[in-house]
Amino acid sequence: MRVLIAGSSGLIGTALRSRLKQDGHEVVRLVRRAPARSDERGWDPPSGRIDDGAFDGVDAVVNLCGAPLASGRWSAARKQLLRDSRLEPTEVLAEAVAEHQVPVLVNGSGINYFGDTGDVEVDESAPAGHGFLATLCADWEAATAPARRAGSRVVLLRTAPVFTGEGGMLRLLAPVFRLGLGARLGSGGQYLPWIGLTDLVDVIRFCLTHDDVAGPVNATVPDPPTNAEFTRAVARAVRRPAPWRVPGPVLRAALGDAAEEMLLAGPRAVPGVLTSAGFPYSQLNLDETLAAAL
Repeated sequence: MRVLIAGSSGLIGTALRSRLKQDGHEVVRLVRRAPARSDERGWDPPSGRIDDGAFDGVDAVVNLCGAPLASGRWSAARKQLLRDSRLEPTEVLAEAVAEHQVPVLVNGSGINYFGDTGDVEVDESAPAGHGFLATLCADWEAATAPARRAGSRVVLLRTAPVFTGEGGMLRLLAPVFRLGLGARLGSGGQYLPWIGLTDLVDVIRFCLTHDDVAGPVNATVPDPPTNAEFTRAVARAVRRPAPWRVPGPVLRAALGDAAEEMLLAGPRAVPGVLTSAGFPYSQLNLDETLAAAL
């Protein structure tokens, strides 16, 4: 296949393009600077510009664009950036996919689509939740409408936090836990969906090549832990105690909405589509995944 990737320089995009090339696929990267390699094409989402020829012969598009969510307190300006960095590229790509009749679009989304579900288990059939992140994810997915209307197979990848030693959440937490300062957050009873980087890359490959997979796909493990369970697992992985607890009011005072939606609440989301399709997970054991990463 000839696969066009937007957001190819991030943690997930870098791993994905490497694996696709190993599989024998051709990868074309959309970049916002001047193209410097033969496999790069320039684009500017705010203006809607994409270099001529970028979609020539393209069999599938993967959109991984989006500014990091874990960036401290969410000001009004930061919230707007989180929206613009997702919605603008998606709108531009969906229109281009429709115009060039690209058969497949795998588009990023987030597991926070469901908001806080407490102890209620939800799969892809559940409605959107409440809050900034849930609304962001719903609008992000809606921005793919031009591609769906044109008949492309659109996969909405509702990705959970990605566990890997190469970056992301674990890169931030590891030094804290190694100092013996690891702590459960709030009550510790909130659920934390997650997925290993290797599995996430394989999920995207699976979605690209399975014509019966379309619509929302929860990219998460089937049995998400609570925050307290996760905290104990990280402590075991780094061989340090983590007896502490950070009260919810302290986190809310420091981080505002970001603490409420990302740290103190979470969906008990499960991968109904992937389970039904027989996706072969390789990173299901939390302890083993954390030990390998940390």
